[in-house]
Amino acid sequence: MTGSLLEVIALNVRDAVAAEQGGADRVEVVTDMAADGLTPAPETVAAIAAECPLPQMVMLRSRAGFTADADELDRLRRDARALAEAGAAGFVFGFLDEAGAVDLAATQALIHGVSPLPWTFHRAVDHAADVQASWRAVRLLPNLATVLTSGSPKGVADGLAVLKHRTDAGDGSIILAGGGLKPTHVPDLLDYGVRAFHVGSAVRRSWSDPVDARLVRRWRALIERD
Repeated sequence: MTGSLLEVIALNVRDAVAAEQGGADRVEVVTDMAADGLTPAPETVAAIAAECPLPQMVMLRSRAGFTADADELDRLRRDARALAEAGAAGFVFGFLDEAGAVDLAATQALIHGVSPLPWTFHRAVDHAADVQASWRAVRLLPNLATVLTSGSPKGVADGLAVLKHRTDAGDGSIILAGGGLKPTHVPDLLDYGVRAFHVGSAVRRSWSDPVDARLVRRWRALIERD
């Protein structure tokens, strides 16, 4: 990997191959972007693994929203085992309780379920009732690789101040900036100390179109200008 990490959302093999051709470091594999990304089929992960060497961070989320009950967690643990066997390098998940606080019990249940693989806490952190408290809770969890965050439920444009605060607080090494990320945000984020970037719609014309390797290549160049 080069100086900064570039993660690209992949829905299928074609996306993953294009991400690799454009210089991505890893892919986040999901299905159903209408629900902001749900758990893909193990067959999708296996097919990507057969054609693309990039590490796959695989979403564990059974429905829209950020809560999970015991039955869902059991299903997600079973899904994780099948996805790991299919080739997942790590997972993406994270839960809030009904009050909007980080649901540590649910999150830790999946951490144990996917261990020893690394995991990313996804943008649930941006939707917490108390964002700073959610960061304090998440940053100490075991095997945490990155936190996918825009700093705000509305996207990076509204969350830059939070992202700067988190880097000032020492969390720059785990921030994976994404969610409404635009090229104009990158210089500021690099100045803050952010070195990991996540793109989805920015590297395709629409969610019904495949990843464009040329657009990935532009992002690769952009995040290396530090």
